[in-house]
Amino acid sequence: MTEDRGSATVLILALLAALLLAGAGIAVLGGGQLAAVRAQTAADAAALAAAPETFMGGSPLTLARQYASANGAELVTCTCQVDRTWQIRRVTVTVRVPIDVWLLGAVVIARSATAEFEPVALLR
Repeated sequence: MTEDRGSATVLILALLAALLLAGAGIAVLGGGQLAAVRAQTAADAAALAAAPETFMGGSPLTLARQYASANGAELVTCTCQVDRTWQIRRVTVTVRVPIDVWLLGAVVIARSATAEFEPVALLR
């Protein structure tokens, strides 16, 4: 008889540890993907909200900040100058979503979006 007694227990414990580690890795990746989607959604919403406001004469920056915040992000930049001409204009925003990643700490996910607005379309 050999001294293999308990080796199956060690093998099962090692397998369980590997499965737990794999599960934690999948959870981290899923959280990162969710934050990336949230950031892109916030950037798209902020750009789309700010674009027509550049013509209407309000505050496109404030509106972009509100839409980014409503979608769980923080506005980082907004290229959204007020322009009362009938020219086509582009608004570009960048937002960020901070997340806490296990073993890595805080990570910031940033995304940008551009929206184009044609004031003449209001007359159609």
